Amino acid sequence: MLATVLSAALQGIEAVPVQVEVNTGESGDPKLILVGLPDAAVKESDDRVFSALANSGFRPPTTRTTINLAPGDLRKEGPIYDLPIALGILAAGQRLQFPERLRDYLIAGELSLSGATRPIRGALAMAMLARSEGRKGILLPTLSAREAALVEDFPVYAIDSITDAVAFLDARREFAPVSPEQTQDSTRPTDDFSEIKGQAALRRAVEVAVAGSHNLIMVGPPGSGKSMIAKRIPTIMPRPSLEEFIEILAVHSAAGRTLQGEIEHLSRPFRSPHHTISDVGLLGGGTIPGPGEISLAHHGVLFLDELPEFKRSALEVMRQPLEDGHVTISRSAGKVTLPCSVMLVAAMNPCPCGYLGDSRRECRCSPTQIQRYRARISGPLLDRIDIHIEAPALGFDELRSDKTGETSTSIRERVERARVFQMQRFAGTRVRSNARMSHAQIRKHCAVDAAMGDLLQHAMEQLSLSARAYDRILKVARTIADLAGAERIGQPHLMEAIQYRSLDRNVFY
Repeated sequence: MLATVLSAALQGIEAVPVQVEVNTGESGDPKLILVGLPDAAVKESDDRVFSALANSGFRPPTTRTTINLAPGDLRKEGPIYDLPIALGILAAGQRLQFPERLRDYLIAGELSLSGATRPIRGALAMAMLARSEGRKGILLPTLSAREAALVEDFPVYAIDSITDAVAFLDARREFAPVSPEQTQDSTRPTDDFSEIKGQAALRRAVEVAVAGSHNLIMVGPPGSGKSMIAKRIPTIMPRPSLEEFIEILAVHSAAGRTLQGEIEHLSRPFRSPHHTISDVGLLGGGTIPGPGEISLAHHGVLFLDELPEFKRSALEVMRQPLEDGHVTISRSAGKVTLPCSVMLVAAMNPCPCGYLGDSRRECRCSPTQIQRYRARISGPLLDRIDIHIEAPALGFDELRSDKTGETSTSIRERVERARVFQMQRFAGTRVRSNARMSHAQIRKHCAVDAAMGDLLQHAMEQLSLSARAYDRILKVARTIADLAGAERIGQPHLMEAIQYRSLDRNVFY
């Protein structure tokens, strides 16, 4: 007898339908044949499924059984087909009273040898696929069902074992759909900006960067607080909308990372890869393309500490994704497009020894060494970083001071007010922040008068800025005006934005 179960396969962060077809009672030697371009993990499913069925009180098939994962030209990977294969075997052997209910649900899950289910990756994408396919619901392992329940107006059922799945399909037991559990607190207990000593100019630059989602680079000697400040940036970022958080969760789910804590707190990701990371690890890829660090930081922060220590090739592959907000990866197994709308935060020393410009420590680097060190970061990459800010060394008086800085909560309130202006400005478009404005939007929302135009032209000539830097200055000026609650960009806003191009002025030489 033939039975068909709907499941799914992941392509990037999206799910595509896969039909699990099971035919039993065939003549020939009693064995199981699995076809449909499966990988090693899928091929091993027969041993897991047979043991799970036996330990759950069901008799595995004793005749020749063929399992086809359609379409046959799509590569299948992972153990997510264990549960649909097991249910297909039971339905084909007429051990389910209502096998037609299989057609109403999308099913996925890994099985242990005892018959219990284990979580899978890509649950959120599968729930969205099932909804678009017009199914009545989706059956998933409990931990995976919790994240899939974020899909609105679609029933997700948590299945703990094969026995539960059979009871659900046979309608012997009532199962309530899983409800998403969320709290109203946007951040968990964490570090706070009030712990930062001094660095008023740097704190201001970070606030401007977060308010407009601008890329930021901090340059200063060791111990000036660059990493400390970067790690506190998520505490002043606005709470993501449910739409943004579903996008965040979809990326992490496809990568096999379940954000269990973040589900309750609706927080933004903060990724800080080590400088030894490969091009594939940073951008994404692999035999079957998957998300890299830049996509895992989607709608959050990608922090690159010691920027010049990263491989030049790894940094250069980020140029276009930073501009477009997505990355397209082509491999023999297929082509996928992954989102990567990130706020890039980078930190670096001014020279190899780190003490160039420090009044208390002597720099031991030659001009050639400094130039070679700085040349590791290309001009086109620096052009895509909106704000360049110096982080000077702290004095002993500042370190010993008991005076606390402004809290993350008060900074976040100003940032959220600025983001409200941006949401109103870009209503009806896909743009969410000033940093993502198109050229047409820049001309419309960043208009300056003749005097400010002359000031900007003078700065362009003196600093030898590129056309991209010109646009970014206007974007940052628009964000500064938003923080001030101004409808139009004023001269103080423009002058402050120009000052955030310090690397263009080579102030460290």
